Amino acid sequence: MAESINGGTSMDSTESRWVIQDDDEDASDLENFDADLSLGRDPRMVDSDEEDDNAEQRLIRTGPRIDSFDVEALEVPGAHRSDYEDISVGKKIVLAFQTLGVVFGDVGTSPLYTFGVMFRKAPINGNEDILGALSLVLYTLILIPLVKYVLVVLWANDDGEGGTFALYSLICRHAKVSLLPNQLPSDARISSFRLKVPSPELERSLKIKERLENSLTLKKTLLILVLAGTSMVIANGVVTPAMSVLSSVGGLKVGVDAIKKDEVVMISVACLVILFSVQKYGTSKVGLAVGPALFLWFCSLAGIGIYNLVKYDRSVFRAFNPIHIYYFFKRNSTKAWYSLGGCLLSATGSEAMFADLCYFSVRSVQLSFVFLVLPCLLLGYLGQAAYLMENPADAGQAFFSSVPCGAFWPIFLIANIAALIASRAMTTATFSCIKQSTALGCFPRLKIVHTSRKFMGQIYIPVINWFLLALSLVLVCTISSIDEIGNAYGIAELGVMMMTTILVTLVMLLIWQIHIIIVLSFVVVFLGLELTFFSSVLWSVTDGSWIILVFAIIMFLIMYVWNYGSNLKYETEVKKKLSTDLMRELGCNLGTVRAPGIGLLYNELVKGIPAIFGHFLTTLPAIHSMIIFVSIKYVPVPMVPQSERFLFRRVCPKSYHIFRCIARYGYKDVRKENHQTFEQLLIESLEKFIRREAQERSLESDGDDDTDSEDENPCSRVLIAPNGSVYSLGVPLLLDFKDASNPILEASTSDVTSPGSPDPPVFDAEQSLESELSFIYKAKESGVVYLLGHGDIRARKDSWFIKKLAINYFYAFLRKNCRRGITTLSVPHSHLMQVSMTYMV
Repeated sequence: MAESINGGTSMDSTESRWVIQDDDEDASDLENFDADLSLGRDPRMVDSDEEDDNAEQRLIRTGPRIDSFDVEALEVPGAHRSDYEDISVGKKIVLAFQTLGVVFGDVGTSPLYTFGVMFRKAPINGNEDILGALSLVLYTLILIPLVKYVLVVLWANDDGEGGTFALYSLICRHAKVSLLPNQLPSDARISSFRLKVPSPELERSLKIKERLENSLTLKKTLLILVLAGTSMVIANGVVTPAMSVLSSVGGLKVGVDAIKKDEVVMISVACLVILFSVQKYGTSKVGLAVGPALFLWFCSLAGIGIYNLVKYDRSVFRAFNPIHIYYFFKRNSTKAWYSLGGCLLSATGSEAMFADLCYFSVRSVQLSFVFLVLPCLLLGYLGQAAYLMENPADAGQAFFSSVPCGAFWPIFLIANIAALIASRAMTTATFSCIKQSTALGCFPRLKIVHTSRKFMGQIYIPVINWFLLALSLVLVCTISSIDEIGNAYGIAELGVMMMTTILVTLVMLLIWQIHIIIVLSFVVVFLGLELTFFSSVLWSVTDGSWIILVFAIIMFLIMYVWNYGSNLKYETEVKKKLSTDLMRELGCNLGTVRAPGIGLLYNELVKGIPAIFGHFLTTLPAIHSMIIFVSIKYVPVPMVPQSERFLFRRVCPKSYHIFRCIARYGYKDVRKENHQTFEQLLIESLEKFIRREAQERSLESDGDDDTDSEDENPCSRVLIAPNGSVYSLGVPLLLDFKDASNPILEASTSDVTSPGSPDPPVFDAEQSLESELSFIYKAKESGVVYLLGHGDIRARKDSWFIKKLAINYFYAFLRKNCRRGITTLSVPHSHLMQVSMTYMV
């Protein structure tokens, strides 16, 4: 089936919709939830889809999207984009101010340690070395944070969401490369997808798309790159606080000669404990509180730089000539190459600008960096270099030594506050990346606290917060050398930088479709630059920074094993699912007693009847009079509009009272409903589905006697309601295929229409509708019970040892200790019923 793709425009949920209907639909396509009638498409955005065979398509107009989960959703446009699109100018200024405290703290505190690490690896032998090192730092700042991230990478956001998983989600929606287990073709019809099908003229984009979609190896490679980048982001969340706090507290050695190294470490430990303890108060509150402190820090940085330039040596402006980089390497050769690891520290925190994008808008980040952060950083480094031109012996503590004596203690206090704030930059980025990876099935579920009622992207993960604190303390106490921690910092930062470069290059080729020369320039310049830096830091990995590599590998294994186990479990459940014929043989009572009430059976299966339901039938003495199979699944979009959240279909004939409901959530969606609210909204949505089903059946019955030319093209028949809505008289809502060539319409009652019957039986549709709705209300009054089927997997005895280790121990441990999906609804234990089932894989 040639899949219909949404256009790039947004339509209001109350408007009529255009639908692409294929002539060669088969049973597998119709199984993808016939209830999803409104596949929002703008008639001006009709694209020819050449991914499959040239199937004939018709453009039909359907009624308004009336299957909303929330009644109020009909008043809201179908797709919600970034939280920051419609805010006022004043709020944009406030957001730009908050970015100082959340996004730029890391890169803003780099002058504390950059020159110190560089000149300990390549000692100063003359003023030319200072100019060469300064030139390296200046162009690193210009190329990586400014050109790469601010001017390019920030635009590769996924509806306001940044980070490696956001890039992966963006790519997955433009090419079928996702390895998520429970995806449906109907997911591509969510208006948030906003796809633009590659035009036929751009053969390069089409070839890349086809190659990615047809190669399982490339799909796995892409996922591995994303997981590797995410693991490096988490590793950054560990090393950033250790580096920032230890370097700022180390300034005491300049102000107090008698202080010892152990005392500096203990003060750093205390600062880290305070830092992570206030993390729970949220990004907005902490951002507003520390925004002024960071603004003062950047102003102080610029002021000290100007003071040193005026007092010592203004000739350092010559460092803007890149020829001094060549002279630096010519004079120092190997030592200069070693010092690249220290030079990279000037650009650390660049990834935080992208990963923390969910907290702020693109414009606020760009404005803050270009007009405040970058000028202050440049002045700060120029001032330190001017001071070192006359005081080269103070290179080990270049920043604090260059501070005027009368301003030392105020600057020391501001620097320590700034370092504490800087430590939050990668911590908040870590929270964001873990939430994205959890939603996309690549990380165990954890408790996520939303710290802002207004902005959904601002979150706090308690377990990860304390986990990062513990590891940061271990790093500070075991590796107290700034050089060694700086080297570990460089490894983690470069790892995620390289992954981002590769993914953004793929975005350029596949989605942006820009000229190949620009793409090659981007990848050659930045990937080449990052590989050069990486070779420098990797050479010194044996000095203790290997710890961060081990930690990143452990995080990668956790994500990979979780994704592998989840996929394996889902594939097994698909193979073991029950057939509809078996259910019909059992009869409408399912071979047991039907007790009053509604049973919500939670399962990850999005098609068919889960095998766990058969386990319920054989284990329980009675089953509820109404069964709804509920599958809560995440799709690779930031947010799913309420009007498109729920998909319903009838699993068996009407008298069985068995339905399937799929609740689709994006990785930025917030699930805060309590179980009463969830039940009420679910029943309301089910009622709308049943009413629409009855209306469709009525329209089909009315059209059976028509013999004009419309019968030759049933997809073109429409009905205009009194309110002006236009409804499709196309394919019936509920179809049950015995085979692709002989469709049989499912009857409205327990009697199944015979294939040979010339005329289907006629019933009182309105009376049948009210009777079923009355049945639902009575079942709701009797109570709702949540039937939780826990399907566990175990490796078969003849499996490889590595598979047994991964599934039976590692994945089993993660699954046992992760957060259950039902906990977000706060269901009381009296409403829960659990049955476990083990699959051998």
